[in-house]
Amino acid sequence: METGQPSRTAFSAARYRAAHQVIEGGEIFSDPLAVPILGVPPDAEQAPDRRGMRLFIAARTRFAEDALAAAVRNGTRQLVVLGAGLDTFAYRNPWPELRVFEVDHPDTQAFKRERLAAAEIAVPESLTYLPVDFERESLADRLVAQPAAFFLWLGVVPYLSRAGFDETLSLIAATPKAEVVFDYAMPPSSMSPERRAALEARAARVASIGEPWRSYFLPGELAAELRERGFDELADLGPAELAARWFGRPDVPKDTPGGHVIHARRG
Repeated sequence: METGQPSRTAFSAARYRAAHQVIEGGEIFSDPLAVPILGVPPDAEQAPDRRGMRLFIAARTRFAEDALAAAVRNGTRQLVVLGAGLDTFAYRNPWPELRVFEVDHPDTQAFKRERLAAAEIAVPESLTYLPVDFERESLADRLVAQPAAFFLWLGVVPYLSRAGFDETLSLIAATPKAEVVFDYAMPPSSMSPERRAALEARAARVASIGEPWRSYFLPGELAAELRERGFDELADLGPAELAARWFGRPDVPKDTPGGHVIHARRG
């Protein structure tokens, strides 16, 4: 990120969510606020070569919010949205008893609040903003510990250093009854030449705007690490599982490498 500017990748993710509402009619994930908060038409994401990323972002959000709904039914009353960007859940939260904390860099959060005001989207009383500059502050100093919490951590992990990932995961694991959904990328070395070229091209694009990818994981190694931290229930969806669940594609080979979204629960 550039100092004084909001995250450009957060804005890009918002464009994909909005484009899904326009192009697919929100078939996988419906969000009536995705286009209004964006403030501009999502035309740039209509190119055919962006379809895969658009649908992945729709699917990861649907997966995360389905898991959140189950957690609320089971008694969870606190949601922490890490790297909230232009995510809109807090403004369409159907559960008045669910407290939402949006965590993000102050510059990105200020931009979001400007967009909310321009779109006349009300800020609910159930929402608390936590601006955190992770280069100078610790989230642990700002977030009040709770016995149970759900952490929504989408579109963030690939941009973290391994140390940053470990620090945040340790904070989540310190919650006795914690659930977290996050997405991650498999290393380029695990992919076919075609998929590797596509991944490296995207990594180069985000690096060119000052937000490089820093972390990659192999599913088995990540699962082992999560279990070591006390997360004993894991649901990890890769390209094959995502394709079968939401895209009507049971033909994708099970071990196809690519983007993953994982739900981990402990306690």
